[in-house]
This record gives sequence, structure tokens and C-alpha cells, in this order.
Amino acid sequence: MPDSSSVVTNPLIKFQDWMKEAWVHEPEDANAMTLATATPDGIPSARIVLLKGADADGFVFYTNTQSRKGDEIAANAQAALLFHWKPLGRQIRIEGRVERVTNAEADAYFATRPRISRLGAWASDQSRELPERAELERRLANYEATYPGGDIPRPPHWSGYRIVPERFEFWQNMPFRLHDRTVYTKSTGNGWTVRKLYP
Repeated sequence: MPDSSSVVTNPLIKFQDWMKEAWVHEPEDANAMTLATATPDGIPSARIVLLKGADADGFVFYTNTQSRKGDEIAANAQAALLFHWKPLGRQIRIEGRVERVTNAEADAYFATRPRISRLGAWASDQSRELPERAELERRLANYEATYPGGDIPRPPHWSGYRIVPERFEFWQNMPFRLHDRTVYTKSTGNGWTVRKLYP
């Protein structure tokens, strides 16, 4: 599929254009993205998370802050994102520093989650060893009893992170592997330097 937005100078606008098309072709999880983090020693890890917000401030996802990714971000506040939409033959790579969202942002998003997901945020010691599945189910039942109504507060260990982009790469599949690659690098002020790369 040709890239009709290749002359766009703002990578966020280009991202939003591509995301709109992705939702048409991948309506289930077009916002699924690979999140790569690393320890201070540079040992990487990656997993799929869901994008929950994208604007001029950055790209937001939510998680347990005591998870492996939370621990790695706390020690090394740099991360990379990768979106891959196979039906469109497109990828977007984003790299930047990571910061926590505000408590108000986290509270607002947490309140929109299904009840079972909010209870699960309390019940799960994410990334920690689970002796048996029954233990998770017991913990969930305990929190269901603790919060019988709809008002379930956000756990202190559950919040969101924002990747503040410093580099974008838009990759478009082309015939004979002569792919189109456009890189945006943060420049002084709010500007971006745009370059093409060999495939």
C-alpha cells in the first residue's frame, strides 16, 4: 500500500493517519504495540501492551508499576515501541524517555476499566511467582468481598507511563524489499528533522 502521507513534517500527524487506517484493517487490536525496556546493564525485554493515549505529549499505556517492565523503567527510563500492521505492510518504531502519568490521569483511566479488571489490578502481584492458579482466584475473591460495589479505588502500585518520543521510524513495505523508511528525529524546540533511510 503506498504511503500517501510521506511529506508530512509532524510525525504525530503521520502516526494518527496510519493508526486510523490500521483500525479499519485490524479492528481487534490496532493499538497493540511491542514495548521494549532494558535493565541499567542493557539487558532487554519486550512484551505486547495496549496504547491508551497518543498526543503531542507522548504515548501512554497502563500497568502494574511493580511488574518487570515497571522495575526496568524505574531503573532505566528509556523505552522503545513497535507497531506492526501486517495487512497494511507497515511498521512504526518510536524511541524516547519514559515518565509517569499524573495521578489524575491514572485515576480517570482506571475508572473506565471493567470491574473484574479493576479487581484484578489489586489481586495480581504482576511478574511475581504464582505458586498455583487457585491463589490468584482466592485473592480475587477477597478483593471482590472488600469492594462489593462499583467504587474500586486505584491501587497505589497501578498507574500509567508516557513515552515522550525522540525518534520515529515509519516503515512501508514495497516490492522487491525496496521498502520506504522515513525517520523523524527530535530537533531544537518542537521541530523534527526528517530523513529517508536505505531499506
